[in-house]
Amino acid sequence: MTDIADTSPDTSSSLFSPETSLDTDTPVQQPRLWRGDGWTARVIKNEDDDGWAVAMVKDGEPEPALVGPWTMGRDKKNPKPLDGPAFSTLVKTASEFVRRHEQQLHATLHQSVEVSARGARVTVSLDIVPDEDNPSAMLSAHDEAGEQLAQQRVAPAFKLSRASATAWADGGFLKP
Repeated sequence: MTDIADTSPDTSSSLFSPETSLDTDTPVQQPRLWRGDGWTARVIKNEDDDGWAVAMVKDGEPEPALVGPWTMGRDKKNPKPLDGPAFSTLVKTASEFVRRHEQQLHATLHQSVEVSARGARVTVSLDIVPDEDNPSAMLSAHDEAGEQLAQQRVAPAFKLSRASATAWADGGFLKP
């Protein structure tokens, strides 16, 4: 097993090569590698400059959720060692970053607007299914009671707006 605590730069192309992979259920608390709370923090050499970075990887994920700068140690050459408070802050920051990303993705894939059409309030929703081979989208309309008025398959690139929703409803829910 590679000695993670040595001070030589990390030249591996992967953050978690087979020789450094450990059981993700086992907490690790080393100067450059901490694992716990469903996350792994690894201090790595910043290839863009002379500094250091820390990569936060959520257990089970192949790529880091967050990579950010890491503080130099007192010798101004090696990284500051990870510790409990720093790891807790990194976990909180990375978790918030992932949560915001998931919320943004959900908002992009599931949109809805309320419009007035034919004298009633109608909620028009667009649900996109991102698939590399066969992406799809479904446009649907519901009345105030939640009853479905119409459903139509549309292109995943369909732009839902108040104008497009109103036009679809006023046009009798025909294919937009």
